[in-house]
Amino acid sequence: MTVDVERDVVLTVNGVPHEVTVPVRRLLSDALRHDLGLTGTHVGCEHGVCGACTVLVDGRPMRSCLMLAVQAAGSEIQTVEGLATDDGQGGQKLHPVQEAFRECHALQCGFCTPGFLMTIKAGLEDRDRSAEITEEEVDEIVGGNLCRCTGYANIKKAVRHAAATMQDGDR
Repeated sequence: MTVDVERDVVLTVNGVPHEVTVPVRRLLSDALRHDLGLTGTHVGCEHGVCGACTVLVDGRPMRSCLMLAVQAAGSEIQTVEGLATDDGQGGQKLHPVQEAFRECHALQCGFCTPGFLMTIKAGLEDRDRSAEITEEEVDEIVGGNLCRCTGYANIKKAVRHAAATMQDGDR
């Protein structure tokens, strides 16, 4: 019996399809970083506990260290590299969550930041944006990610700031 050790897959990341040949047991986080060169996705615990590797798969936050690359074929993957948009003047416009992190000094060492950004983006887009965000919602959104620098106060402040910005953007 022959066992496939590699498979050709198309990974659509940040709107761009990439044809890659990956070992069938290659983690999505490793495929993003090593095969596609998208090093914004960080790998912390490699057990799905810390959330540093969080990416969006079809709009839902997923721990890319727990998902095989072949499982992501056919899905739309968004990484931190895909958050900012073209500003139409040759630069980029930060996503409201990125801008909130900058304004609220929610960055310390920055290792956990990509996972927090992706998790918060999904959490804020998944809620009723017409309502004020509650402290319980903020805790729920960031509760699955770890910051080893313990910068949670400013991260939570950034969530509230981004929620307000996104609420104003909808008006």
